[in-house]
Amino acid sequence: MLFNSFEFGIFLPIVFLLYWFAFGKNLQWQNLLLLFASYLFYGWWDWRFLGLILFSSVLDYSLGLRIGSTEDDRVKKLFLVISLVCNLGLLGFFKYYNFFVEQFITAFSFFGSKPSIHTLKIILPVGISFYTFQTLSYTIDVYRRKLQPTNDIVAFMAFVSFFPQLVAGPIERASNLLPQFVSPRRFDLEKAKDGLRQILWGLFKKVVIADNCAILVDQIFGNSEALSGSILLIGAILFAFQIYGDFSGYSDIAIGTGRLFGFNLMQNFAFPYFSRDIPEFWRRWHISLSTWFRDYVYIPLGGSRVNSKFKLIRNVLTIFLISGFWHGANWTFIFWGGLNALFFLPSILTGTNRTNLNSVAEGRIFPSIGELFKIISTFLLTCLMWIFFRAENLEHSFVYVAGILDSSLITFDGTLKYLKIIPLISILLIFEWSQRLKKHGLQINEFHPILRWTIYYTIIFLLLVAGNFNYNEFIYFQF
Repeated sequence: MLFNSFEFGIFLPIVFLLYWFAFGKNLQWQNLLLLFASYLFYGWWDWRFLGLILFSSVLDYSLGLRIGSTEDDRVKKLFLVISLVCNLGLLGFFKYYNFFVEQFITAFSFFGSKPSIHTLKIILPVGISFYTFQTLSYTIDVYRRKLQPTNDIVAFMAFVSFFPQLVAGPIERASNLLPQFVSPRRFDLEKAKDGLRQILWGLFKKVVIADNCAILVDQIFGNSEALSGSILLIGAILFAFQIYGDFSGYSDIAIGTGRLFGFNLMQNFAFPYFSRDIPEFWRRWHISLSTWFRDYVYIPLGGSRVNSKFKLIRNVLTIFLISGFWHGANWTFIFWGGLNALFFLPSILTGTNRTNLNSVAEGRIFPSIGELFKIISTFLLTCLMWIFFRAENLEHSFVYVAGILDSSLITFDGTLKYLKIIPLISILLIFEWSQRLKKHGLQINEFHPILRWTIYYTIIFLLLVAGNFNYNEFIYFQF
């Protein structure tokens, strides 16, 4: 079930009314309703995938109790290893089995032999990368004694499958979200109104920005060898806005929907295209995944406090390559992760990776010339890396980049039809720049009511007039 679908437009109000008006005084019934609604939401794609999420939930609930009930470090570690092997094993099979088989066959074919191993017709379960990391955060934190295991299986299963963020995040930590399922919730009108504002903004980013950019991006990337460098550059820039509008739009809808039900989900995007360097970009882009890798991979490896430059480089390369591989079984994603590591390393080796911790132009309307230069150069660098993320394969990536660097980059024939979306992107940038110190682009509750409602109706008008309602799936559903 898609957030931008007619079905979800019916599903959400029904669940909301039942949640607050039928079961509002009973926490257990509220959690049961959310569990049922989440399984219905997830099973809308393919009911067979429900078995996987049920297995992961029951497994980690049981292992969490076992880890929490013993003081024997060897037994605790055994149960943690079982959780890691089972969860990552399922993820690896569904997501990477065919990739490894193909690479194995290719490697042996190079030496003149072809193993009799065949790929399988495997359908990737929607959201498996997200809920797998979410359940793992529970068992790891219980193992570390940072979280007490829960005895409430309904609350735990609802935490794992919570429908707003189940399919594409944010990847919530058990320490943040699970306690909210076991605590009484009361309807907060102001929180609900802000949730609706964030949903509206997320829909604008998805339906108006991302899905309109997608049409142009598909045309350019699908015919890149025949187009000029200037059009290819436009294509890379438009994809940057497509993936941002698509993914951050999903996160906004998810967070806003969570607020309708009294939950506070973590911010997943903090206006990343206003970043002044690559480290700041990664502090602002897909925050839930970046911090997950930081806390569960980078820091356990020693982080930046290791005693040699070699180990520091190893740690940075590790998290970025794993991050790339997490996105999909394709060398393009791994190369994309490696590029990010390459551009990230100079700042961490020189100790300047935490220079830009505040928001740009804080306390000012406009950035300085220097800040503007850093924002534009960082954005263009990310656009370069997004080419490898979007391309079909590595060969396509390199051909695309070479096409941009061609002398046709300074020609502008045929570019006009790809620039018609610029006014819509400008609206996005103006709103987000003015709101960059807040949580989302429509957090305007302090505005005068006339201005506030004018903005709401303008966004709704743009949705109706310029929105692409072909129910395009979100890009991150494939991950």
